[in-house]
Amino acid sequence: MKIEIDIHSGFCHGVTTAIKKAESELENDPALFCLGDIVHNESEVERLQTLGMKTIDHASFAQLRDAKVLLRAHGEPPETYRLAAANGVKLVDATCPVVLQLQKRVKAIDKESPDAQLVIYGKRGHAEVVGLVGQTEGRAIVITSLEEAKQLDFKRDIHLFSQTTMSLDGFHEVIDYIRQHIEAPAQFQFVDTICRQVANRLPNIRTFAARHDVIIFVSGQKSSNGRMLYEASRQVNPRTYMVDTPAAIQADWFQGAESVGICGATSTPKWLMEACRDAIRQL
Repeated sequence: MKIEIDIHSGFCHGVTTAIKKAESELENDPALFCLGDIVHNESEVERLQTLGMKTIDHASFAQLRDAKVLLRAHGEPPETYRLAAANGVKLVDATCPVVLQLQKRVKAIDKESPDAQLVIYGKRGHAEVVGLVGQTEGRAIVITSLEEAKQLDFKRDIHLFSQTTMSLDGFHEVIDYIRQHIEAPAQFQFVDTICRQVANRLPNIRTFAARHDVIIFVSGQKSSNGRMLYEASRQVNPRTYMVDTPAAIQADWFQGAESVGICGATSTPKWLMEACRDAIRQL
């Protein structure tokens, strides 16, 4: 039985950089905290914990003094930086460059057009979105769908941004709707801030899923990107199974299969997909 690991799956550039920064810091000093899970994959978080990294939440972060804390790729609001400076906390900033650029744009537009509606298309409560809203001191409006976009005030100016990992199709649906409903003299402007490395995963995963009899999709339970890509794979190939560890793989999934594809989310480490491949070979 042929087994192929999707070369397009695995960590995106931002996550890869964050992991490398964590490993580099841990080589010299095991006393490293991470504000939130460095990546939405339990196995990778556990691997880094064995090297000494400790994951903390924002409540614990506020109590830290004279410590070293890594900021993950998702980014943080300005308040996190202010608190760190006040408490003598050294920050290892691993914010993704794409997210960092987006934060700067949101902050600039908020200052230039304080009376406009600054709208962020994204997942409410997601770490990246929290960081973006923080650039506007809480004034930004978060919408998660086209239905929520319909509730905007089309008699006022609208500036639209997107969380970097949202669906490109969904973003353009929102853009088209606002264009059609904005009422002059109100103006509508948008900035396409979706990361193409992530957006391209969707067509790639569909092509990959169609090429194999069985798909093993490897992803952490907390990964929203993983759930989205898994569903896309399952629509193309009903014999798609999601696992978070090799132990979850079941032998009866492969009956009659001549070809198996292994793929994953932007938060799935290559080593975990390779471990799943080895588990299948042992079966």
